[in-house]
Amino acid sequence: MTVDAVLLLSFGGPEGPEQVRPFLQNVTRGRGVPPERLDEVAQHYLHFGGVSPINAINRALIEQIRAELVARGADLPVYFGNRNSEPYLSDTVAAMRDAGVRRAAVFVTSAWGGYSSCLQYLKDIARARQAAGPDAPQLVKLRQFFDHPLFVEMFADAIGAAAATLPEHLRAGARLVFTAHSIPLRAASRCGLHAYSRRRGWSPPPPATPSTTRSGSRGRDPPRSRG
Repeated sequence: MTVDAVLLLSFGGPEGPEQVRPFLQNVTRGRGVPPERLDEVAQHYLHFGGVSPINAINRALIEQIRAELVARGADLPVYFGNRNSEPYLSDTVAAMRDAGVRRAAVFVTSAWGGYSSCLQYLKDIARARQAAGPDAPQLVKLRQFFDHPLFVEMFADAIGAAAATLPEHLRAGARLVFTAHSIPLRAASRCGLHAYSRRRGWSPPPPATPSTTRSGSRGRDPPRSRG
């Protein structure tokens, strides 16, 4: 795929107390969430000074992406856009248009499939391009990466490093626990029956082993479906 820019697209987050309520209003727009519930959630952000770390993390990631592109001989501009906070995706796409970008690869920071983590971003992209007009760049969203070998390898390396910090006599019996926030049942079912739980519980298939077909020829077991 040939592109002349990269766009990092993310959820967004407040970077000061005055941004907390507007951010939450963007997140919940059209969903009928009572104002008093927004007030409750706002306290979670205000407890940490009204600053989410996500934008700073993404800016650091962008610098790493730029360095990697240069190292690979592809000195492409890397843009940053958010769904729910500045820099808003629509503003970023307009800036890309004005800079003459024609086709960009879009890396969405959500690894998983589902409405909020995939389809909604596609809708965000379509709206931003429409707002930018006929000269809007083509935006090609890259695939989810929850099962990408390098993503899995990163987790495996981190788990191995953490296990190595345990006393040796505890390592064999140690349990590994992953945590994640819940999602509404309605959201879980929007992209197909049990799609979210299937991805969450997916594991790589075992290595294929030789098997004998009805004709007596040697073959391989068919690959398992990822759901």
